[in-house]
Amino acid sequence: MANQFYAASVQAGSRDWKALLFGSLDANNFITVDKPPLSQWVMGLSGQLFGFSSASMLVPQALMAVAAVALLYGAVGRISGPGAGLLAGAALALTPVAVLMFRFNDPDAAMVLLMTAAAYCTVRAIERGSATWLAGAGVALGLAFLAKMLEGAMVMPALVAAYLVAAPVRLRARILHLAGAAAAFGLSAGWFVVLTLVWPASSRPYIAGSTNNTFMNLVLGYNGLARVLGHNRSTIGLPPGMANLGGFGSRSQGWNRLLSGEFGFEIGWLVPAALLATVVTVAARGRSPRTDLGRAGAVLFGGWFLVDGLVLSYMHGTIHPYYTLSIAPPVAAIFAIGVQQAWSRRGSLRWRIALVGIVIAAGGWGWWLLRGSALSAPALRWPILLATALASVALLWSWRVRGRVAPVLLAAALVGALGGPAAYAVATVDSSHQGIGPSVGPPGTGYAGGKTVGNPRLDALLEATDTPWSAAIDRSTSAAGLELATGTAVMAIGGFSGTDPTPTLQQFQDDVARHRIAYYLAPRGSSHGAVGEDVKGDDASPRAHSEILRWVRGHFHSTTVGGVTAYELFAPKAEGATGPGGATASMR
Repeated sequence: MANQFYAASVQAGSRDWKALLFGSLDANNFITVDKPPLSQWVMGLSGQLFGFSSASMLVPQALMAVAAVALLYGAVGRISGPGAGLLAGAALALTPVAVLMFRFNDPDAAMVLLMTAAAYCTVRAIERGSATWLAGAGVALGLAFLAKMLEGAMVMPALVAAYLVAAPVRLRARILHLAGAAAAFGLSAGWFVVLTLVWPASSRPYIAGSTNNTFMNLVLGYNGLARVLGHNRSTIGLPPGMANLGGFGSRSQGWNRLLSGEFGFEIGWLVPAALLATVVTVAARGRSPRTDLGRAGAVLFGGWFLVDGLVLSYMHGTIHPYYTLSIAPPVAAIFAIGVQQAWSRRGSLRWRIALVGIVIAAGGWGWWLLRGSALSAPALRWPILLATALASVALLWSWRVRGRVAPVLLAAALVGALGGPAAYAVATVDSSHQGIGPSVGPPGTGYAGGKTVGNPRLDALLEATDTPWSAAIDRSTSAAGLELATGTAVMAIGGFSGTDPTPTLQQFQDDVARHRIAYYLAPRGSSHGAVGEDVKGDDASPRAHSEILRWVRGHFHSTTVGGVTAYELFAPKAEGATGPGGATASMR
């Protein structure tokens, strides 16, 4: 089920059209996931067509990888030829974070596919100065926004700069074309924002992650500037040392974040080579006309890599290493473009040195990363370094060699350069991944929190209910696990973080009075057995929604089911009975 949080939403969307439309966590539409729903639309529609299962949910994600590789091949091929396109596609396909996340159900896969589609459309637009293709880029970015909000739009500055620099039309036309693309972006993304505003809040799910049940509050707050500035650090259920894995609220921000630790294993393999390739490409196209497509490619893919990479390197808020999927396409693209630019000028010693520098940067860094990894066997590391070094040195003299020797040397050098990420990609494919913090590499590496422990007795209890919600429980991750296990809708009090202002005590009491919830499951730490994430739940603690827990304790009987304390909301205590703290236990 990969990430159960999103899997539950896909399950809900495969059963109910409103849940699909809004990206609800449950089929009865209490609350959404804390992201826009585009990724859930794809997986949920697949579930409606083929029935909800792991395959119907994850196969579309894998097909997105195929499409992303094809689009990158097309874009780079138009800039630097089919050979460079093939190299870019291969580099993307062998990037460990791509192998991980295009087989997972987080929204990153859909977002990155659409970002790559926007880059492809921009290349087509630059070729002819086409307003239509540029508008297509705007539509793709708008849809990327509906996959993961502002992160999907971070490629926009690079696309704008590339078109302004290189489109073969007058400056006024370029500006008008960009204005049209901005309008296309606004329409593509804005219709859903308007829908959430005009749809009565009482008949749609609460927008999770927002403080006022509005979509733009989620975009600009919890999932916007707060992510970058560090105002939303979370430590929900994380063990000590999680920050060292680059997980929630990692404090390891800085210029070397993408090169070390889990970030390095997921994306860092080609980062040094991509930086050098950007410089090489700009230098190679330095005296070309303004409309030169090669320089436009450097601006587009190099700019995308640098802007997005800097944000990822220095953001202070909640971050996972797999967020680096957003720079996997530009890293692969600019690496390939740089290799082609240097290779095409190999008759000059300085360009052969540049070519060797790019290849050595990739192979050498792969050798270094493997030194401290779960795949650090010398039998793997040293052949990679040896193949890269020998082939690269031979390339310095390849201009004297005729025939196919030089291309063979280049191929050998590139095999060594891609050997490290390829090894990690194979190890990633060889294991299944689940939880809120998947990581690349062999089984057992990284953190896979967010899973729930099976409880057959509790599952049977909830499956036997016939209320709209079989139970209510703190936090979406706990609710999601129960939904997947039982096939019932579970009310996720407080959303993902447990702090969303829904439901209020009044709303919860109304639902109980109308017999819409069968059980309340006590959170862990509330002096009772529990399920799900480890949270502070004592009456004396500042836990969100603790008033609901106190009210339930004082008014309903409880039973222990497989170590979990379940309050029967159809079984109020006798009128006049005294609950905790001396409160009179009446329904209301």
